[in-house]
Amino acid sequence: MYPEINREVIEKSKQGEVRAQYDLYRKYAKAMYNISYRIMGSVEEAEDMLQDAFAEAFRKISSYKYESAFGAWLKRIVINRCINEVKRSKINLDFFDDMIVFDSDENNDEEVQGLSVEAVRNAMEQLPRGNKIIFSLYLLEGYDHKEIAQILNTSESNSKSQYMRAKRRVKEILSSANHG
Repeated sequence: MYPEINREVIEKSKQGEVRAQYDLYRKYAKAMYNISYRIMGSVEEAEDMLQDAFAEAFRKISSYKYESAFGAWLKRIVINRCINEVKRSKINLDFFDDMIVFDSDENNDEEVQGLSVEAVRNAMEQLPRGNKIIFSLYLLEGYDHKEIAQILNTSESNSKSQYMRAKRRVKEILSSANHG
């Protein structure tokens, strides 16, 4: 059982108290919007997914059992909502099936350190959608490649490959921006 600082508000939300639900919404909306925006890539789609995710969360809140932080539980709903929408709308995720062997360690992300978050986000916006989703889920949301492969219904090696391509492309974009 996970110690939950919002336990009283969550319990009131489970009982259908609108004020408590609004308190949870206010507390988590910005962070969940940012996640949604990174995946969806547009303000309108991110706002739609945010509203849908909160509606789903409040419908399912009775299933929340304090096994993880409420924010983590909600984040999973937001990410699943976004990924399902991307799949539903049959948007080309720009995945590649070929496997490239990378010599570098996939967890070696020091190259991204020292850069402003805004610069990395701007570079991410230029990635193909599939690369952007994997890059975001791995680097920003903390999912591992096995989890990403399950979420996106692809192979773990494909997730690793796409992440490495995205990381390389972000570095190229940032490098050209710094030298341009």
